Amino acid sequence: MTTIKVKDVHGADAGSLKAADDVFKIEPNSFAVHQVVRSQLAGARAGTHQTKTRGEVRGGGKKPWRQKGTGRARQGTIRAPQWKGGGVVFGPHPRDYAFKVPNKVVKLAMRSALSAKLAEKALHVVDALDFEAPSTKQALAALDALGLKDTKITVVLGNEDTNAFLSLRNIPRVRPIFAFEANTYDLVDNAALLFTKESLSWLEGVLN
Repeated sequence: MTTIKVKDVHGADAGSLKAADDVFKIEPNSFAVHQVVRSQLAGARAGTHQTKTRGEVRGGGKKPWRQKGTGRARQGTIRAPQWKGGGVVFGPHPRDYAFKVPNKVVKLAMRSALSAKLAEKALHVVDALDFEAPSTKQALAALDALGLKDTKITVVLGNEDTNAFLSLRNIPRVRPIFAFEANTYDLVDNAALLFTKESLSWLEGVLN
């Protein structure tokens, strides 16, 4: 079992917790992480780009000049691609960029990300972020006490920590997510990860 230190919101030691080695201490698989992140970014693309072909451009119904006898190249429509204002050849059209990655690769990528962050000492755990009401001031104070105030971080909260989410969401460089939203991209796109004990245990149960 892997031992991870836990702190409270004031930055003081609050004990430690045991975590599974097959989640937090594996050899990171960079290819799995790369594939999953590519899949996430591809799925997020709108794919709404559009160009018109010669058949979709308005106008051009009349032949510009007669076929023979003018000394010029034959033309059938002023909306052909070689004309200004004409259609586009092989231009982009709406499409879906998403592609699927097997579920076991997704879990491997997340375990790899967590193991890498722990090895880099960039994974932090706080016992709880129990705010009685949404308070950005209290959230900033907690991050400052943990030494993370000016760091780009992803904060993984318990699934019911609504007040903590509302307190953190307006802070620059901080991306709060609930444990059920945890994904490879959010786990790697940061300088540090901050978990609550509840969210870490929940995610470990999913990945174990």
